[in-house]
Amino acid sequence: MPQPLNKLLLTSLILFSTISISAQRIPEIDRRQTEIRHLDLTYALPEYRTKEAWLTRAEFLRKQILFSAGLWPMPEKQPVKPVIFDRKDRGDYTVEKVYFESLPGFYVTGNLYRPKNINGKAPAVLCPHGHWTYGRLENTPLNSGPARAASFARQGYIAFSYDMVGYNDSAAISHRFADHNTTGREALWNVNLLGLQLWNSIRSVDFLLSLPEVDSNRIACTGESGGGTQTFLLMAVDPRIGTAAPVNMLSFIMQGGSLCENAPNLRIDTNNVEFGALMAPRPMIMVSATGDWTKNTLTSEYPAISRIYQLFGAEEKITAIQVNAPHNYNQESREAVYGWFAHWMLGRPETTPVKERGSLVSPITDLLVYFSRPRPENELDETGLAGYMIESRKLQFEKSFPTDSASLESFKNSYGVGLKYALMAQYPDQVIAGEPVASDPEIKVKGVIKEDRILSRPESGDRVPLSIWRRPQSKSGASSIVLIACADSRSDQVNDLAAEMINSGHIVAAVGCFPGKRQIPSNIKFFTTYNRTDEANRVQDILTATSYLRSQYKGAGISLIGAGQSGLLALLARALAPRFDKTVIDVSKFDIANDQEFIRLLPIPGIRHAGDLLTAVTTAPISPLLLHNAGERVDYGKLGKIYSVMGKTGDFRSEKSQLSASQISAWLR
Repeated sequence: MPQPLNKLLLTSLILFSTISISAQRIPEIDRRQTEIRHLDLTYALPEYRTKEAWLTRAEFLRKQILFSAGLWPMPEKQPVKPVIFDRKDRGDYTVEKVYFESLPGFYVTGNLYRPKNINGKAPAVLCPHGHWTYGRLENTPLNSGPARAASFARQGYIAFSYDMVGYNDSAAISHRFADHNTTGREALWNVNLLGLQLWNSIRSVDFLLSLPEVDSNRIACTGESGGGTQTFLLMAVDPRIGTAAPVNMLSFIMQGGSLCENAPNLRIDTNNVEFGALMAPRPMIMVSATGDWTKNTLTSEYPAISRIYQLFGAEEKITAIQVNAPHNYNQESREAVYGWFAHWMLGRPETTPVKERGSLVSPITDLLVYFSRPRPENELDETGLAGYMIESRKLQFEKSFPTDSASLESFKNSYGVGLKYALMAQYPDQVIAGEPVASDPEIKVKGVIKEDRILSRPESGDRVPLSIWRRPQSKSGASSIVLIACADSRSDQVNDLAAEMINSGHIVAAVGCFPGKRQIPSNIKFFTTYNRTDEANRVQDILTATSYLRSQYKGAGISLIGAGQSGLLALLARALAPRFDKTVIDVSKFDIANDQEFIRLLPIPGIRHAGDLLTAVTTAPISPLLLHNAGERVDYGKLGKIYSVMGKTGDFRSEKSQLSASQISAWLR
């Protein structure tokens, strides 16, 4: 949370309603250039003083998870058509083999454990697993997936134990599916392993609810390690999970090291413990071990999440235990979960452990789904699955694209929101401004003053260079500001534009958008899971500069020019800012239908899934827009159709050639 401002500063903020505050707080180095977040940093849970503050944050986080996973907007669900077969009677429970399509050509595989002689509706438990050698079939003292599921069935639950992607029967797709350590095509479309597994979990809930004997009000989920990650992500986004037990995973000191736990944009400005708090106020037990990254649970993570439960008056619905063992889901850990679940799902008065009745687990041949059974003929390989997921997202976007004002509002609430999560940028309420430094105007216009200053957002540690050209008498009575988004405010192109705009009576500002390029150490995994891309930071800098100018020149209109390679970034920023009077964008012959163009110039994870420039234009406050330097081979006609839908056909213009500074100035008049 921001530190309290001193009384004098707070008073001046109130009296003058200014966004600019003391220059002493401008950082000496842009923290975004030097600080890299990663999975092994030590994190913390911010303080939330009211339930309302937490609920606002919780809604934001749920959408962040869903967008990162490629599930915002949510794909259309098809009816679950499970194949359940080869039932084995194990005395007091039965076990069966199951497979069903979560996506056309991709199958969820696992085992269904049911108690014998069910009377009425029964509670159900999803059992995802971690990165053990034998996955859901692991059966060792440290962890036994079959023992866990069988014990739940003996206690009266219907349990579904299902494969991670790439394990056991789910072998058609590897556990390296859509690897995103580099921003490739899949990352642009939010096609990733984490999202596939989260979707499988959501569809597994659908599968359980398709069984007539399952009580829809009593659904639980528990998994260990990577299965713990699957558990807390599912419980975070799916309110049907009524009780949960993430085991050996919720930690401030390690966020999960597997590809399936790290999707782009997932943990920007957040961490697993904050995700875990999304379970509140539903019952949850946090199971930890002395021998892994959950060793501090009882003194660190558990108290932090408990504070969120306290906001709901639900302290009794959160508990934690720790076993003296290495990374595990051993019998002691399982018995603690049985006791907690029995209290909340079976009406048992106590929450104390329930003893596990030992017995031999089923032979592996009784559990392997495709043992002596052919795999489905339509099963896709990795290339086919990724291709299907991308094409289905394209089709969903086309179906959602607005054709009238009603569908426009729906589009803004889905793809407009998605664009915000792709960029992870926002229009700031407060901007710090450094002292202005006079510099050589470098333009051939008499009587012009140029001032350079550094902007920063409180607590962000960023440095945003801004140059302002104006005539001495124009500051107080300014009526028109032109903001130029550029890579370098000292370039000849910017100077030419500034001269033309000054001669036309404007005050001119130029923001140098996050100059340079960060060097990412080779040992940093999953960079985009924890950090914004350089391009997203540049979009943020345009928003920061816009906010500052509006605070300093109140009542003045602001127009936006996106120059050179910053043109596309300015077009994206326009969607997140208040209305600009007019906007001129150099699109640099960018092919908006070509994924390789995005990889080259706009490698922002999720940008294509969010609808990229089409969404940016569609969801921005409507105002005149001029695109130039489109080239001969790129058709921007669809952007013009957006203006037709809005009844503003004359406000859109596209030029194939690059316009001169004088032509741009003439259009802005």
